Formats: sequence, structure tokens, C-alpha cells
Amino acid sequence: MRTEPPLLAPIFRSDGQARLLSVVILGDDEISLTDLASRAELAYPTAHREVARLLDAGILAERLVGRTRMLRASDASPLVPPLREILLIATGPVALLAEEFARIDGIEAAFLYGSFAARMRGVTGAAPNDIDVMVIGAPDPESVYRACDRAEEWVHRPVNATILTPDEARGDSGFLDQVRNSPTVPIIGGEQWS
Repeated sequence: MRTEPPLLAPIFRSDGQARLLSVVILGDDEISLTDLASRAELAYPTAHREVARLLDAGILAERLVGRTRMLRASDASPLVPPLREILLIATGPVALLAEEFARIDGIEAAFLYGSFAARMRGVTGAAPNDIDVMVIGAPDPESVYRACDRAEEWVHRPVNATILTPDEARGDSGFLDQVRNSPTVPIIGGEQWS
């Protein structure tokens, strides 16, 4: 099935290709094809085809560990550094914030919401000026804000955190109703947060 190019980075062939590249190029470690398909939210056959194209283009490199294909960005490709820059700006907040938030105790869930999340989910509209992130739990607020500041340096957009306790997140307000009824992109924890 053919999908539309991603709204945040229409230079990519499809949203799936952008997610796949984001997982591999923005990640620090090798990843198996099975894990890559899962993390990029692609069917295995689709991920397999995309990986074959990227291997042929020299953008990805692979090695076999037994029968498992381990993939990584190719150090030899001159295309990888500029792709990394584009992906950081277009799709990077999820990967960067997941890495940052994993080091902070007390975060039960975190997700993107607002216009950036909407564009990542294919909802048309103006290009987002900032990135909104909801953090649920009882983390040290300063640690969360510093993590958002570090991500902001990479993605070249303000990253604004809202921190709620689980009880506050279950509460009723116009703001929370709007967030619940709008597209979100999980960072830590599941898709559901209410």
C-alpha cells in the first residue's frame, strides 16, 4: 500500500521510510530487522523492502549474527550526516526525548501532543513552530526541563514540557479533553494515558 510523504519532511518517499530511517540513523546501536520493523511501526515485508533499497544505496550497513540481520547507518556514506540533520529536525524529538527521559526517575508516561504530533500523524496544517510534550509521573521537574532544552538544541524548535501527576492527568479540564481528543505520539509508555 502506498502512503503519502510525511508532512514534516516531504522529501522522504513515505512516512514509513522516514520513521525507519529515523530509528536507524538516530539510534546509537545496531538493530535487527524485526526490531526495526516494530519500532518504525511497519509491516515486516515493507521494512524488508525499504532496508533493501537503503542497503543498495549505501545508506545502511548490515552484518549477520547467526541468522539475524543487524542494521546500522553506514559510516562510509556521505549521505548519512545530512540525513541525520534532517531527521533530527523532522522526526528526532521522539528518539531524543525517549533517550533523555529514560535517565529520569519518576516518569510513568510521556508523549508528544499539539501541532507537531498532529503533523507526525498525518494531520494537515501549518508547519509547527514548537514541540509540546506531556510528562506524567513524579519526576524532578528541572531534570525534565533540562532534557527538553538538550533536545531543543538538536531539533531547532522550542520543546515545551507539561508535567502532570497521574491523578492530574486523569482529571477533567478543557485542556486535557483537547489533548485526549487530538493526535499524540508516544515517547515512553503506551498510547493511552488517561
